[in-house]
Amino acid sequence: MDPKDPQIERLGLEFLVDFYTEELARHPDNDPARFELAHLYTRLGRYAEGLAADRELLRRHPDDPIVRYNLACSLALSGLKDEALQRLEESLQLGYDDGPAMANDPDLESLRGEPRLEALLKRLQS
Repeated sequence: MDPKDPQIERLGLEFLVDFYTEELARHPDNDPARFELAHLYTRLGRYAEGLAADRELLRRHPDDPIVRYNLACSLALSGLKDEALQRLEESLQLGYDDGPAMANDPDLESLRGEPRLEALLKRLQS
């Protein structure tokens, strides 16, 4: 078995989804598990579930710039461009400062060319 085989990788990711889902059922305040689960949903293309997990993380951690950035990524993947851009703007206001990551993040591909995104990237270069 080749661990890089896409089917085997997908099975591993699905196993981890089940693991973190069970963990959250037992320990609903385990936000690191919720963060991992949101990331796994995105990797699996389960964007609606990832978006729901990211929205819950924002509810629980409203002042965390990384949480807002991740929510923006989920929104962009879900086609919700205006809200994604709003959340990116908020993440910068809260201290997000990784311009190279934002400029190269494939989750934000749907926002490329948007003037608001370009303005944010320029702010991060200053």
